[in-house]
Amino acid sequence: MDRLIYTAVSGMNASLNRERVIASNMANAQTVGFKAEILQATPMTLDGPQLEVRSMTSTEVQGASMKDGEISQTGNPLDIAMQGDTMLAVQAPDGQESYTRRGDLSVTVTGVLQNGEGLPVIGENGPITVPPGAKMSIAPDGNVLIADPLNPDQPPQAIDRLKLVSTTGTQVTKDIAGQFRVRGGGVLPVDENARIVPGALEGSNVNASEVLVEMISAQRLFDMRTKLVQTASKLDEAGARLMRIDS
Repeated sequence: MDRLIYTAVSGMNASLNRERVIASNMANAQTVGFKAEILQATPMTLDGPQLEVRSMTSTEVQGASMKDGEISQTGNPLDIAMQGDTMLAVQAPDGQESYTRRGDLSVTVTGVLQNGEGLPVIGENGPITVPPGAKMSIAPDGNVLIADPLNPDQPPQAIDRLKLVSTTGTQVTKDIAGQFRVRGGGVLPVDENARIVPGALEGSNVNASEVLVEMISAQRLFDMRTKLVQTASKLDEAGARLMRIDS
């Protein structure tokens, strides 16, 4: 009987993880460049005396839907939108290189170029810094251009180039902070042919109506598995009563 309960409880844990992922997707339906997370379930068998028949489900976020989100024009010269398999390299809080589609860039008071999550944007020579007082813009090829407000007749000068990479042919995973990284470690090479859309942002690719339906379905599945545990408990009690009668 405990096999039935074990399987049901394992399914309940999987349902809870699924609901957490769905809730995260729903909460980020309006987040710039957000990619809907995908939950992967893997059956696992416990090895050991009299336990090899019991199996549970291991669930974790392995990646995300890379479908393009809707691009909207903002007119902000620091906003960029990426399409296809292009991603922007940023410096994660642990100091490692990670990748994102969030292109709402800004410059801090110290001149560091960062995205909307406050992560420094990486260029050809590391994190990009902008001289104070310079007027900045970004070209379609990723070059970071600055112009001197005191000399408006002078053409903008390139000070660095965004590290735009391609994920084609490389397995990437999504970490707990929502950033993408190379599975097993490492960094992605620069894609020299990558192009961006300046003055625009890519929206989230989460479909709010679909996510709502998924949430209702996940909740119903959790309720069904809860009733399965209750049924197993009743069967166990009935078996115990039969044993008492026989004795």
